[in-house]
Amino acid sequence: MMHVAKLIDTTLCIGCKACEVACQQWNDQEYTLGTFDGSYQTMPDLAPNFWNLIKFNEYERDGKLSWLMAKYQCMHCVAPGCLKACPAPGAIVTLANGTVDFAQENCIGCGYCITGCPFDVPRLSNTTKKVYKCSLCSDRTAVGLEPACIKTCPTNCLTFGERDALLHGAEARAQELRADGHAEAGVYNPAGVGGTHVFYVLANAARPEDYGLPKDPSVPWTVRLWKGPVKWLGTMVLVGGILGTFFHYVRYGPKEAHDVEGD
Repeated sequence: MMHVAKLIDTTLCIGCKACEVACQQWNDQEYTLGTFDGSYQTMPDLAPNFWNLIKFNEYERDGKLSWLMAKYQCMHCVAPGCLKACPAPGAIVTLANGTVDFAQENCIGCGYCITGCPFDVPRLSNTTKKVYKCSLCSDRTAVGLEPACIKTCPTNCLTFGERDALLHGAEARAQELRADGHAEAGVYNPAGVGGTHVFYVLANAARPEDYGLPKDPSVPWTVRLWKGPVKWLGTMVLVGGILGTFFHYVRYGPKEAHDVEGD
């Protein structure tokens, strides 16, 4: 099966939030009433029942204020930190098409996937004690449909298709922007997580943090240490203890209990 991907061209986003509504409706999410805090964002951040957020990032340059709007969701990394950090077998899986999906029935609610994600995406529900995030509409893509957010976007800001073809198209779009005067235009597809299945065209790719994106995301070193050397060391200690017990038994035999005469 080919690897699929989602391309987000931030230069075409008008902040209509149609993708937010489509995501909520398709996934049958409970509506959450937010509070106005001076921003046009629907919610301050992602939530267990809100997986797709348009960030309104105010940016000032040369005395001019503008919005750098960007769709914030799971990036579906090629080398996902959430999967590396998860201790529960089958709770997080990478599907054949590259999508990173959560199986809540196998989730133990430890929250380690949250610490392993350099994009701070997974959210733990206080009600179900399970972790949730965008699934890239895996139930739709499994039968040949595009994600709900793609279906509803009115400006073609969002595109879904074969990953390599979309990457080629994203680079071509960035080249167009550079020819149009945006010298720093480029594609956001961070190598620190092996690349992603959700990538962006940015008018200023040199400063992804202005769009609310981490500049050089990578799996935290604590996760790599824990699931690498420390895990192997712990396994070796366990095996060594078992072998030591076995050889002690072979050499000295079983320990016999002796009756102690009373007074």
